[in-house]
Amino acid sequence: MTRAIAVGVDGSAEGLAAADWAAREAALRGVPLRIVHAWLWQPLDVPVAQDRETTARAAEALVREAGTRVAERWPKLAVSAEVVQDTAVATLLGEAAAARMLVLGSRGHGALAGRLLGSYGQQVIAAAAGPVVSVRASEGPVRPAEGGEVVVGQQGTPEDSGAVLRFAFEAAAARGAAVRAVRAWSLPPVYAYSPGSLRLADEAGGLEPFERKALAEALAPWRKRFPQVPVTEHVEIGSAGQVLLSAVAEARLLVVGRRTRRGPVGARIGSVAHAALHHAPCPVAVVPHD
Repeated sequence: MTRAIAVGVDGSAEGLAAADWAAREAALRGVPLRIVHAWLWQPLDVPVAQDRETTARAAEALVREAGTRVAERWPKLAVSAEVVQDTAVATLLGEAAAARMLVLGSRGHGALAGRLLGSYGQQVIAAAAGPVVSVRASEGPVRPAEGGEVVVGQQGTPEDSGAVLRFAFEAAAARGAAVRAVRAWSLPPVYAYSPGSLRLADEAGGLEPFERKALAEALAPWRKRFPQVPVTEHVEIGSAGQVLLSAVAEARLLVVGRRTRRGPVGARIGSVAHAALHHAPCPVAVVPHD
């Protein structure tokens, strides 16, 4: 069974932008689109008039509006829309686990997406089992979906970055784009590298050639699998977040990896994904490492 692309809508401009992006992506990949809105009746403990039937109808109307909008723009796309009676986080995590990817609008309002990296957004992005794409409402000229570059951050070994590179190459192949693979590096503090690592760096001719070799090795299987995708290798000294952001001025999509980090107040997404989500001018895909 072909897995759909899922998108969460909440009635905001950002939610509609996410629906548009998800529909375009689904059309490019030839897969279905699933539109969801989380709604759970929770009476307030305050003397405010509430009407369960009215709010339920409003939720249904919201999803129906998004579905109609998408169907009019992409009439050949298979679209389903549903109001899920559950909490926002539980709904979105469930969709992320079942779908090819989950798409959310950043800085949305209401109980679905919440503010970017707010209570809902951070929990979903940090704990999702699959890729989550964050889309902002357009604040300028809309870039074409096709062509351009998909920028991806590569770190660690080929095994560490396999899921991230797979997502980036699949996205580039779907839209006829090139991949710009970025690997940032910095001078190690004293004793940070093991004798074995230093020996490998010496054999490669120095630290920067060592990093270039590591990136080339990570890309090799994906170049072979996607020979039609042009690839640019970008190795630069500096912090990973800054180096990535300097490379995305004209990107159609930025892809970053995520390792779940547990803190005293729950899961966190890491500094690189955090910087990308806040500052990248294009949609950002956060992909959990295998």
